[in-house]
Amino acid sequence: MKAILIDDEPLARALVAEYLQDYPDIEIVQECSDGFEGLKAISQHQPDLIFLDVQMPKLTGFEMLELADPLPAVIFTTAFDEYAMRAFEASAIDYLLKPFSKERFDKAVQKWKNHHSSTSFAEKADNLFNQSGKHADEQNRVAVRYGNKISIVPAQDIFYIEAYDDYVKIFTEKDYFLKKKTMTYFENTLNANDFMRVHRSFIVQLQCITRIEPYEKNGHVALLKNGKQIPLSRTGYAKLKAHLGL
Repeated sequence: MKAILIDDEPLARALVAEYLQDYPDIEIVQECSDGFEGLKAISQHQPDLIFLDVQMPKLTGFEMLELADPLPAVIFTTAFDEYAMRAFEASAIDYLLKPFSKERFDKAVQKWKNHHSSTSFAEKADNLFNQSGKHADEQNRVAVRYGNKISIVPAQDIFYIEAYDDYVKIFTEKDYFLKKKTMTYFENTLNANDFMRVHRSFIVQLQCITRIEPYEKNGHVALLKNGKQIPLSRTGYAKLKAHLGL
């Protein structure tokens, strides 16, 4: 069985590698120091299991998992206990809080082995991503994949987000990106002072709105600075007026 270690701390990776010496059936196929390396390694090796830190440069553990394909089982290894502990305990294989003992590590590996034959991590992934609490970086940026490339979109560059079946479309001034997330996720994650859900299918950046216009009978639309018209539900129109002090 193949495993990948993804952590920006060499000593942390070395400890996991040392603990894994007691498991000859688990081969470490690669060690990675950031999320971009981790994504490439997952695509190349298609591991059964990854040991993943949360707080890393370039991409966080959250963002990396959202973009991983195929999605392996994961055991989190982190020095921080504030990252949605309940969601991780329910949805990931395990959550090891640094510094963790060999006994605690063994329990995590055994838990994975028990799950390995019956339940894939991919079946639990959406639950993990949509239940997890806010990460500070997620309020300020969105990691997206297009083709074989990965891009970090600053929140300030997002004009609006539109529901699209099981995905959302994230629109910037000149382009858009698909992401497998829910509208509720972005409504709860993006800064409420900057973004507002004005319709069941639309979230807009408030700074991009140039004016509000009547539409058809009693409807209204928000006109964005790129010329796009965003429909406003009655509730969305009321929230927007209240926010603008109208």
